[in-house]
Amino acid sequence: MHRAWCTEIAAPPLTAPWWLPGGHLQTLWPLTRKPALPALRRERWDTPDGDFIDLDWLPAGDAAAPLVVLFHGLEGSSRSHYARALLHAAAARGWRAVVPHFRGCSGAPNRLLRAYHSGDSTEIDWILRRLHARAGGSALFAAGVSLGGNALLKWLGEREHDARDVLAAAAAVCPPLDLSISGHALGRGFNRVYSAHFLATLRRKALAKAAAHPGTLDPRRIRSATSLYAFDDAYTAPVHGFAGADDYWRRASSKPWLRAIAVPTLLLNAANDPFVPPAALPTAAQLSASVRFECPPTGGHVGFITAPFPGALDALPQRLIAHFATHSS
Repeated sequence: MHRAWCTEIAAPPLTAPWWLPGGHLQTLWPLTRKPALPALRRERWDTPDGDFIDLDWLPAGDAAAPLVVLFHGLEGSSRSHYARALLHAAAARGWRAVVPHFRGCSGAPNRLLRAYHSGDSTEIDWILRRLHARAGGSALFAAGVSLGGNALLKWLGEREHDARDVLAAAAAVCPPLDLSISGHALGRGFNRVYSAHFLATLRRKALAKAAAHPGTLDPRRIRSATSLYAFDDAYTAPVHGFAGADDYWRRASSKPWLRAIAVPTLLLNAANDPFVPPAALPTAAQLSASVRFECPPTGGHVGFITAPFPGALDALPQRLIAHFATHSS
């Protein structure tokens, strides 16, 4: 374990209540506690390669206020519980906020054969640079959750000091830093419940693409994929330029890039996250001085629910906002 050197959490504490023990309960219970979906304005951007993405914005606020962008997790969206909570927290502070949807995650299938993946730093770069222009000189902050956090961290490390021209600060919540470790962990024990949940929509989308682009994919392999490894080997890897699942998981992992990050970045991983085993967490030597690593003992995978009963989801967004606020000037 890495508890000996991890930075302790600042207020508000991200400590699970006594009546919610274990990483699995702390992962699943927040799904029943989703805040109300705030009023959002949808905008569609055409991509440079002829596709599109949809972005959901909070209603227009102060044009001089900071702008927070949230990159969601695997099969997530602006409707995810963590997105709703962060949008509410940003609105309460008077900040602007937007959730860009990865391709195919906004409720509308994207045009191309490709979709999105954990290491798509090129897409992150295009989105952030366009949002930086929209920020109008105000601070731009980026948070990424799970898959979105991994992609954001990889972009931060690849761009190093150039990223500071775009972002004032960043945060990654429960990113699968080593995709091989996390991917294989999701194929064992109770974690297969999560994999089955993801695969239900991933397979359906991939089969629709196979039908729309005849001859490009093997529908039988996609249909028979009962693990994320098998799905990534049959669809994610080949359509995004990787040799296979092993090659994808190795090249898309953000852990090797953490040492190069120059933007002030909060890295937050719960020690009992069932998606991110302790072996996936970085050592002190693997982090740059710009990365603050916090690993509370509880929280599950993007759970971080707090008392009182039946639980609240405001501690995590407040932690992110507090981190961003220290870099808002």
